[in-house]
Amino acid sequence: MRVYLLVMLVAAAVTFLLTPFARWLAIRTGAVTAVRARDVHTIPTPRLGGVAMLAGLAAALLFAAQMPFLEGVFEASDTAWVILGGGAMVCLLGVADDIWDLDWMTKLVGQVLAAGFMAWQGVQLITIPIGGLTIGSSRLSLIATVLVVVVAMNAVNFVDGLDGLAAGMVAIGGTGFFVYTYLLTQSASPTDYSNLATVIVSALVGACLGFLPHNFHPSKIFMGDSGSMLIGLTFAAAAIVVTGQIDPSQASGGQSIPAFLPILLPMAVLLLPLLDMGLAVVRRLLAGKSPFHPDRMHLHHRLLQLGHSHPRAVIIMYLWSAVFSFGAAALVVAPWRTVVTGLAIAVVVSIALTLGPLRGRAARTDAIHPAGPTTQGKAP
Repeated sequence: MRVYLLVMLVAAAVTFLLTPFARWLAIRTGAVTAVRARDVHTIPTPRLGGVAMLAGLAAALLFAAQMPFLEGVFEASDTAWVILGGGAMVCLLGVADDIWDLDWMTKLVGQVLAAGFMAWQGVQLITIPIGGLTIGSSRLSLIATVLVVVVAMNAVNFVDGLDGLAAGMVAIGGTGFFVYTYLLTQSASPTDYSNLATVIVSALVGACLGFLPHNFHPSKIFMGDSGSMLIGLTFAAAAIVVTGQIDPSQASGGQSIPAFLPILLPMAVLLLPLLDMGLAVVRRLLAGKSPFHPDRMHLHHRLLQLGHSHPRAVIIMYLWSAVFSFGAAALVVAPWRTVVTGLAIAVVVSIALTLGPLRGRAARTDAIHPAGPTTQGKAP
């Protein structure tokens, strides 16, 4: 556990220290989010935070590769470097978009190429832990991998609309996923706790945590598409790596762990981003518009419309992310009936905080002090 925490710390420290450089670079290159009609931020803000996050991920993986405890993980395959290469590809794509505002088709092609690169190098969704189901066709495996990675990237991008929202949600969900992979590896292999997915997720969580001090309201820099696509791809890759690699039935208390948990947990972590993206696509298609046409109807916008202040809206989204991700991860160590009961209580509490009287107080405060919150600016 200490090694993974060190990896997380390295990613956080490098990201934190290099974010001011990314802000300087964004200002020099014109990668600045202007104030647009659909936005709720009030001043132009730099948006190349993904550059610092990529550096944090790279430094953490280089550090991990030198640790004796993790030597076997990196010697067994070059998967970690393939994932980092795919992350670098989408980060560069995001940098180009943050500077020149690429059209959605160009970004989609770039995302498919990055996902295809990872799949071609062996990071593929081959097994699905539902009854031992295996994807029999290499072509179907490639398509499934690309689809999962592209959906994850765009889901994170869609939810990246308020200061600290995407980074915080991925950090919270990633922590739940980290605990899950660590406990499952510990149970399945008591003599060797090293696991590639755990390394990747710990580095990802560290990069998000290192970026948050610069990004939380009021934000000094946005992660931009360079950051949202990077963390979406990295998380999806970690989920693909762990899926089918560990037999949940071998873990302690395995009789109470659903066989589909390796799929359930990543979906739980990305539940809110996936829900937000799905609603946006349906809403825009029904209106006769492109699925990528921007609007002000995302989940975080609705929280602001309910009267929540900017920080409170972000914290509420954090709460929901924690409920679903840690609720799914709890299936590793607790009977499903206990987890369902606790999850039901947590959902009721979360609903009360989301719709409760605090929002009215925020609305009255905003009416008196209409300074307005800041948004990440690049989310469609």
